[in-house]
Amino acid sequence: MNFKELLLSAKAGNETAAQELLMLYDPLLTKEAVVNRVFDEDLYQELRIVLLTCIRIFTV
Repeated sequence: MNFKELLLSAKAGNETAAQELLMLYDPLLTKEAVVNRVFDEDLYQELRIVLLTCIRIFTV
């Protein structure tokens, strides 16, 4: 499955596809959740929610 198909599937409510997208973006989310060299779990979870919301809202 290519990225566009994965994104469309996640937008359609396929939780497996959404989780696969999260795994693709996980390194970026992890990097952004490190504040002052300390991993911030709350920020990481917040970023995951924002990403999932964006996946479901924006058109492809």
